[in-house]
Amino acid sequence: MRRSYFIFPLVLSLCAIATSAQSEMLSSDTKMVLVKTITGTISPKSVRASGTGLVSAHNMMYNHSVTIYNSRTFELVATVSDSVKLSKYGYSKYTSIYKGAPVEGSYSPDGKFLYVTNYAMYGKGYNREGHDTCSPASHYDNSFLYRINLDSYAIDNIYPVGTVPKVVEVSPDNKYILVSNWCSYDLKVISVESQKVVKTLKIGAYPRGIAVSNDSKTAYVAEMGGTRIHVINLDTFKQTYIPIGSNPRAIVLSPDNSKLYATLNASGKVMSWDLNSNKAGKAIKTGKTARSLAISTDGSALFVVNFESDTVSKVRASDMKIIQTIHVCNEPIGVTFDAPTSRTWVACYGGSIKVFDN
Repeated sequence: MRRSYFIFPLVLSLCAIATSAQSEMLSSDTKMVLVKTITGTISPKSVRASGTGLVSAHNMMYNHSVTIYNSRTFELVATVSDSVKLSKYGYSKYTSIYKGAPVEGSYSPDGKFLYVTNYAMYGKGYNREGHDTCSPASHYDNSFLYRINLDSYAIDNIYPVGTVPKVVEVSPDNKYILVSNWCSYDLKVISVESQKVVKTLKIGAYPRGIAVSNDSKTAYVAEMGGTRIHVINLDTFKQTYIPIGSNPRAIVLSPDNSKLYATLNASGKVMSWDLNSNKAGKAIKTGKTARSLAISTDGSALFVVNFESDTVSKVRASDMKIIQTIHVCNEPIGVTFDAPTSRTWVACYGGSIKVFDN
């Protein structure tokens, strides 16, 4: 369904006023309230808000799809199959139709595209599917990043990446697409201009979470199999490190980029790090196996899903105190914050999405 925003200037103005007022009301002291449970043919590994009125769910190999929703009405806007003809994109030896397994997504800053990683590829010639326990020596098959055009809701480009690609992030200046490859132990840097991989950076065991600074000069990459956040200069690609703690999984930055927050999966904690003083801040245990992490637009609240506790926690960022913990569903795995509505979306691996007002 196509949206004709340009013919409703008055409605848009009123929506802008309402959104502004809602943002002013948003406080880290407010409680989450469930407003919608979305079901269907989904198995969301993650959810991601575009910031422009869309939220996507990435449904792995269990449903071979990306589902895209209107963040205000919860309407299913599109279901995008992960099937592609690789030969169409220059891979001539792969003549049949191949399927992917959507893991995570990231929107381009101009709102034109959604990039989606695929855990593995399925079809003739792909015989060594990746695994959660692996290394480069495992020699599992490499996979692809897809680009979904948000005008047509169709895949219009693919990019070769590593083995078991996990997180994708687009730099705010729309210069680079960054992809962490779980089994390759590396980060692929794709140029938006050339549409090619321009750098492969070694990270170490199980790279996952990625965040990029507002000025697009610095990327932060979590080494989940270790204890470090890799700090990458996107001009020189030199790396330094933040000793964040064991098993870092997801990363977000505060709106002013003065703080970094990370989930420490094994310990079930959320950790803060002061980027100005380069010192550790406070940490709080939110539950068993803290997984994905999101932050409110004003930076006052963090949202973390605790996979084995079946809960979502809201944390006050200023002092790292838990405001609220809700039993949300079996195996909550992904979370995102939608700025236009100030709502939190939680992906439940078993086949649903829970949406909360703040």
